[in-house]
Amino acid sequence: MNTSILPELRARLPRLSRAAARVARLAIARPGEVARMTIGEIAQAAEVSEPTVIRFCRSLGHAGWPDFKVRLAASLMAGVPYVHSSLTPGESVAGLTDKVFDNAVSTLLRVRDGLDPAAVESAIGLLTQARRIEFYGVGNSGIVAADAQHKFFRFDLAVAAYADSHVQSMAASLLGPADVLVAISHSGRSRELLESAALARANGCPLIAITASGTPLAELATLPLTADTQEDTALYSPMISRLAHLAIIDVLALGVALRRGDQASRVLEKTKKSLIGKRRP
Repeated sequence: MNTSILPELRARLPRLSRAAARVARLAIARPGEVARMTIGEIAQAAEVSEPTVIRFCRSLGHAGWPDFKVRLAASLMAGVPYVHSSLTPGESVAGLTDKVFDNAVSTLLRVRDGLDPAAVESAIGLLTQARRIEFYGVGNSGIVAADAQHKFFRFDLAVAAYADSHVQSMAASLLGPADVLVAISHSGRSRELLESAALARANGCPLIAITASGTPLAELATLPLTADTQEDTALYSPMISRLAHLAIIDVLALGVALRRGDQASRVLEKTKKSLIGKRRP
């Protein structure tokens, strides 16, 4: 069982008051330090009052700050470290390399432990039985959608990936109950993507969303596969979330391959043979 409280904090952030969100963000960004702080120190660091800290802890079901600290400390010892180290202007190449890889590894482990196995199994079932599968994403998520199309078409499935919002709208209007739409978005708030997803849902098409928890896209989805990552996508292009989304696509693709059994193996063998003459010895 995953005992980490950090995914829960990230999921609750949009619903917290401004003051409580300051406490939550501090715990998410510096969990090791926060687990050693007194209630006065956390109040000062988050620039809130001590009663605010207590109310924050109780809103999460804890008796108070000491109880919350015990749970936070347990999260750090659960085998899934939370690492989100900010880069500095004078960062060395070694420091840059360490932080990028540490952030990627820790994020992938947290996303893995946060995935609902039942939802993943249901998503694999939908994809295996689908008449047609379409992957939608915009910007960086469009690249993930293209990667998904590249993986799934090799199973001899009717698959397409669209990154253009106009094409997404037209294609979504043609989807139905026998098809599956997989919408990919870290923010889960892209207006064009949401409109296309809503069109497909109105036609009875199942919607699998790969996005952060608590987003409009997650709420719209038939099956949300949530990947909560800590990165400032308002300022930088998504990097860590893209890796998490790619990993989820890999899980779905391999799951479909296993469900299709020998049929998938025969098709993959044919596609590999087609490439033999394109490689130098």
